[in-house]
Amino acid sequence: MTVATITAGRTPARRLPWALGACHLVARGGAFVQPMLVLYLTQEQQMYPTAAGAVVAAVGIGDFGSQLLGGWFGDRIGRRKTMLLGFLGTAIALAALGSAAVTPVIWATAVGYGLAAGLFRPAGSAAVADLPPDERVRAYSLLYWAANLGYAVAATVSGVLASRGYGLLFWLNAVAMLLAALIVVAAVPETHPGTSRQRRALLPALRADRLMRTMTLIHAGCFTLLMQAFATLPLLMTAQQFSSATYGGVLALNGFAIVVLQPLAVAVLANRDRATVLAASMLLAGVGGGLAAVSQGIVGYAVAVLVLSLGQIGLAVQFGATFAALAPPDLRSGYLGVASSAWSLGAVLGPVLGTALLERAGRTWLGLVAFAAGILLFLAQQAVAGRLRERQDGQYTEKGINQ
Repeated sequence: MTVATITAGRTPARRLPWALGACHLVARGGAFVQPMLVLYLTQEQQMYPTAAGAVVAAVGIGDFGSQLLGGWFGDRIGRRKTMLLGFLGTAIALAALGSAAVTPVIWATAVGYGLAAGLFRPAGSAAVADLPPDERVRAYSLLYWAANLGYAVAATVSGVLASRGYGLLFWLNAVAMLLAALIVVAAVPETHPGTSRQRRALLPALRADRLMRTMTLIHAGCFTLLMQAFATLPLLMTAQQFSSATYGGVLALNGFAIVVLQPLAVAVLANRDRATVLAASMLLAGVGGGLAAVSQGIVGYAVAVLVLSLGQIGLAVQFGATFAALAPPDLRSGYLGVASSAWSLGAVLGPVLGTALLERAGRTWLGLVAFAAGILLFLAQQAVAGRLRERQDGQYTEKGINQ
């Protein structure tokens, strides 16, 4: 299956998003470890909140590297092989993380878990970018919708399982990764031949692409904001004596809101100005993070999670298609790996900064910083809106790309 086949043949092009969506659904539906990782570390392993945040950040460090590595692999050995490598490696890493008993080993296996778990994202995103441009927004939205349907299931079930012991979470999560790998083998076509003909280096292209670098930094700030909100949420709730099952139920609202509202958002936002949608979504992320920090009851936490969900939905509708349009055809996987690394960088910085600010300054300052960050990100995205529109309208030439 070549790039020409997938873009010219309507049946493969329509089948690919559903096959990738099935991978997302299974992998995220069985991702029982991630939602409960902070509680597992603080309750089962008796770590301090800051130490637990450092372990979560270790997962993010590995995930950051995996985006760049997965992007490189996707352009060199093909999208499909990269996905398989990621799912199989994640299963092994989960077994190791669940068996680790001392802090250095826990931290090292957390890095390995993040390194393997993130390989699927840039390869899968590049496979969608190989589709015709008019099919990308809906395809990316389908992937995000499937991932969050799975996430809602995982958040709900993991909370119940955690109340009975954490060990089973790791093994069931590993089994889900193996099932996702089987789906890749059975149903995901290769969209990139991975031959030696396409060897243009990624780094020189990025050095010449100022807009790509700026957009990546803005999104890294946004994902840092989102990740600190979700990293501090369990600590905020347990400090008020809410159980892990209650936290899991509130967190599940995030996935269910996305499942219900994402199809509507695609219909409403798919043809809207991308820069405006992204900027508004970043503002919502700041408002949601601020509300989570100052909430005092279940209703307040639920509202905060719903506002965060609206921000995530807006980002999801336009994120993949925006960066796919910025990417040169021969470097799609690499560009999308760099774009995904913005999320991974947020996964590193968000838990560390959020837990440290909460522990040292308190929830009021955490909320104020989140509100301010949302406003700054909104302004930054609006500042590059004109250049983004020009670039996506095809007004930049290869020689004039560094604008």
